[in-house]
Parts: sequence; structure tokens; C-alpha cells
Amino acid sequence: MPNSGYNADSITILEGLQAVRKRPAMYIGSTDSRGLHHLVYEVVDNSIDEAMAGYCDKIEIVLHLDNSVTIRDNGRGIPVDIHPKEHVPAVQGVMTKLHAGGKFDNTAYKVSGGLHGVGVSCVNALSEWLEVTVRRDGKVWRQRYKRGVPETKLECVGNSDSHGTTVRFKADEEIFEVCEYSYEILKRRFEELAYLNRGLSIECSDERTGEKHSFYADGGLPQFVKDLTEGEIGLHPIISGEGQSDGVTVDYAIQYNSGYKENVLTFANNIRTKEGGTHLAGFKTALTKAINNYIKNQPELAKKVKGGSLTGDDVREGLTAVLSVKLPQPQFEGQTKTKLGNSEIAGIVSGVIYAGLDRYFQEHPKESRLIIEKALDAAHAREAARHARDLARRKGPLSGFGLPGKLADCQSKDPTECELFIVEGDSAGGSAKQGRDPKTQAILPLRGKILNIEKTRFDKMLANEEVRSLITAMGVGIGEGDVNYEKLRYHKIVIMTDADVDGAHIRTLLLTFFFRNYPELIERGHLFIAQPPLYRVFNSKMERFIKNDDALNDFLFHRVRDGMHVEGENGAVFSGEAMFELMQRINALDAHIANAEQAGIARELFLAFIETEERITPENLSSEAVRGYLKQRGYDLRLEVQ
Repeated sequence: MPNSGYNADSITILEGLQAVRKRPAMYIGSTDSRGLHHLVYEVVDNSIDEAMAGYCDKIEIVLHLDNSVTIRDNGRGIPVDIHPKEHVPAVQGVMTKLHAGGKFDNTAYKVSGGLHGVGVSCVNALSEWLEVTVRRDGKVWRQRYKRGVPETKLECVGNSDSHGTTVRFKADEEIFEVCEYSYEILKRRFEELAYLNRGLSIECSDERTGEKHSFYADGGLPQFVKDLTEGEIGLHPIISGEGQSDGVTVDYAIQYNSGYKENVLTFANNIRTKEGGTHLAGFKTALTKAINNYIKNQPELAKKVKGGSLTGDDVREGLTAVLSVKLPQPQFEGQTKTKLGNSEIAGIVSGVIYAGLDRYFQEHPKESRLIIEKALDAAHAREAARHARDLARRKGPLSGFGLPGKLADCQSKDPTECELFIVEGDSAGGSAKQGRDPKTQAILPLRGKILNIEKTRFDKMLANEEVRSLITAMGVGIGEGDVNYEKLRYHKIVIMTDADVDGAHIRTLLLTFFFRNYPELIERGHLFIAQPPLYRVFNSKMERFIKNDDALNDFLFHRVRDGMHVEGENGAVFSGEAMFELMQRINALDAHIANAEQAGIARELFLAFIETEERITPENLSSEAVRGYLKQRGYDLRLEVQ
């Protein structure tokens, strides 16, 4: 496909990378696991931009054993010609200059999603090393960077009939608190991208575990909703539509099911907007308006509505929806792109969706009536829940005047030092009470498994004794508009269940309760999960509880260090700290061998690589010394350059 004017002149460069390494959180949100995964998203976003522009239909992502990541696409390839103003190859400008890219005018990309244009340069700045390979105009070009600084010049390393860009990078351990990726987190994101871009193939693999997945969703958003509602009972076929206005494309799919929870996912230029924004506001307005307008024109339905109209919460109960907007110049609030801020989008989205839903309701009266009845049931349940809360307030339990009888409260009245332990049953509660510090630690035993809040209406939840006990103990209230976190009686709430299947189930039910009713409590860092020990080590003189396998190894190594020694073939004797360090190295080597075997590398080959005096790198794999050494051991090594 022709490059359509995508060359060095298309790249606008605004500023450098000086502040990125100093204050990385300003650019990627954080330096924890979330920020680490954000690096991958930014590089993939560039490939997605090529797909949205119509030049790319395949993206590959590989997690390597050394925790580096490769992202490869078959787009046009980043331009390699000399930039007219910067006098460096355009690809180098993209990799080393903040706000450099083809996204600041409409010549290269009409719609794009990168991190305000800083994405790939931030990835480069925050990587220990990064290597970019460009296949373009029949040539293969490569350049390597170290912590954002070019380590080599852009070099032509071969010829190729294909086209596209390959980026491989390794996050800098000096910057990030954790450098190990979660394949599950990345996989979910790539699956979303496949749904949002019909006809785009995304392949991801993990060399550490051997897992591989391929995503291709020709069904688009309706297929997305179908998969999201798997196992649910849909009230009607999926409703979907697409429209354009003022250069903005609006794509949506919705379905009501027999459940009670609202699940609306929103995207702007393929970026998941977890905090919503103007497009979500427009969607909610259109949905509420369309349903109330339909009720208004149906006298027998209008009689059932108290106050003349349904609320937004009423019409969204049991709704699963996906909304995707694509616009030329998105304005995201914050560098991490969690909320769309373009004010004009609310009206555009509302207009497109209202027109589509209004037409659907007129053409499908049977399905429309099912949706309306669902919303009416939600309105009646809302009224019942309001009455239940009012009654509870008058009686006192939810207002904090009367604490649950089974709560063993603490003596302190300072919430910042108080802890609430939620335990299984009275027997666990009894032992917990014996071992607690009564000054600051409270114990609340729950009988059996609490309700599954995900499948229970609000009024039914309030009628459950165990749930009411928990709400009362916390003291913050319940329900939209009635929760006051300043009244929280314990600033540390600990879920302490057994380390078995039943315990895991109870823990999941409690987490669901907190997530659905008290999300801010989680965000403020008040909710904890107790980690029961995995091992008990004891003899006649001691007893110790050990958390996990790593802690067990550490315990055993220290025991051996203090009572044994090892003599090597060369006469060297290892004991004490030397013995401890030797065992740690052997254990680490065993872990590396296991990872290599999972990736398909035989133990013997791995050990042969270790024995070579020359360090094995992609650059010296073809050296005669390395190849000869391995050939003596039965391995014929060939290097394939992609």
C-alpha cells in the first residue's frame, strides 16, 4: 500500500525527554505494575494507529524470558529519512523527542490514540534498552538506544519485501518497582483491541510459559457484548449501531439481561476510558431520553411510572454495553487517558445513539416492552430499597447507634489505628479474639457465605443479616448518596479466611460486596486480605509458620548454612555466608533452566550457552567462536533476521 505522504515531513517535534526519567509518573501514571504495562500499551497504540489509518492488519506481541517485550506490526514503517528541521532520521526523532510523531496534523493520521504523542519516546526514556527495526521501501533499518539515548546510528542491516515496525525494549529496573509483566493483563487488553478494530489480527505469546493467543473479531462490538454476557440470559437480541457526525465516528452495542448490574465499557480512539467522560455522558443521556420518550407515547406504561419518568439508574439496571468513539483530536484528562474531556462529544454521541435507539424501539415493540418492564422493575426496587434504608435509620442499626452483638470491638476510638478482621464463623472468631490486641483490633465473625451481591437486588441485600452486620460495623452507611467515608470506624479492614476452597469463595464474595458498594474504600487503601501461611515447620524445640515457597527456601538455606559445609572438586570449602550464597545461586539457576525448558530450550543447550566464555547476545550469535563451541556439543546454530 502506498505511504500516502507519511515521511519525515509528517513528523512534528515539539520538545525533548529531559523530564521523563526524573518524573516518570507524570507521563505514565505510576512506576508500579500499572505503569509497567502502560509501556506496552503505548507501543501497541502506535501500531493500532496504523491499523486505524488502514495500513496495518496484523500486530504481534511477545513477552521474552528476560522480561523484554517485542511489538511487531505490518504497517508502513516509521520514516527513516532525515527530518528537515532536526537533521536526524525521523525514526530517531520519534524515539528521542517528546511530542514527536505524525499525530499533530491531519496529513499522516486522521484519528490516533497515542499518549498525547509522547508514548513511544517515553517508553524509550524509561527502558534499560530499546531496539527499533523498520522495514520500509525494500530495506531493513535498525537502531539501538540505552535509557533514551542512541547507542548506535540508524543502520541499514538488510533487504526485505515486507513493511512495518518492530520495537523491542526492556523496562529499566532503576525506574520501575516491578519489571515482570502479567500475561493475563496484557491479553485482556489485546482482546479488547481486536473487538474495537474489525479485521485486525493480534497475536500475543509468552516465552516464559509457552502461552499463545490469537484475537480476530470480525463481529466487532456486537461480538464483544455477546462475549461479555456469556452465561447471562439476554432479554433481546443485541442492539448495535454506528453513526458519524462532524468527523466523529460513534459505534455502540447494548443488551439487557436478567441480572441487576450495569456494565458499560467506553473507549475513545481504542483507549479504554475507565473514568468515562463526555462520550459516556452522551450515551447515558440518549438511553434515558429514548426510553422515557417511548414510555410517554405508551399510556398504559406511563401509568406505571411514579413521577412521570425513569431515572438513569433505572434504565441501566442489567445493561451491558460497549461504546467506542473515534475522533480527530481527543482531549484526555490526565496523561493516563482515563477520561475523555472533549465537550462537543457529549452532544454528538447523544444524537447518534438517540436516533438509533428511538428507531429500534419503534420497529421492535416486543423487545422494547421487555426493556421497559425491566426498567420499571428497577424503579420499584429502588423505591423499596429507599424505604428499607429509611426504616433502618429509624431503627438505628445502620446509623451506628447499635453495633452487631457478635462484633468483638476494640477499645480505641481512633479509626486510623483500628483494624477490623472479618473471619469465618464463630469458631474462627473465638481463636481470633484470643490472639488479637483488644486495644486496636476488632473481630467480626460471619456465619457461612454471604450473599452474592452481583446477583442480588439492593433491597434483598439489605435484608440479609450478615450483610447488615458488616455495614453496621463499618459505620459509613450504604447506598448512592448515603455513604460517608469520614465515618469509617476502622482504617484497616482485613478479610481473613481459610486457605481452602471455601475460604477463597467467601473471600471472593466479600471482595464483590466491597467493590460494588464501597469502591472508594478500596481506592483509599483500607481493604486488605490476610495471607495465611502455606507451611508449618516444627520440631521439639521450635515452631514456625512460613508464608510461601520462597520463604521456605530462605529458611532451609539458613538452617543448612549454620550446620553444614560443602567441599568442591578444586578443594574449595563453602560454609557460612559463602554456603548460603552458593545455594541461592543454584536455586536461581534451577529457576532459569525451568523457564528455558518452558520456552522449548533443552536443559543441555541452556547449560552449553552458560559454559561459553563469550557472552551470548544477538550481535555475536553468528561469531565463529560461539558457533564452533556449540557445534562440538551437537548444536548447529543459525541466526534468522526478521
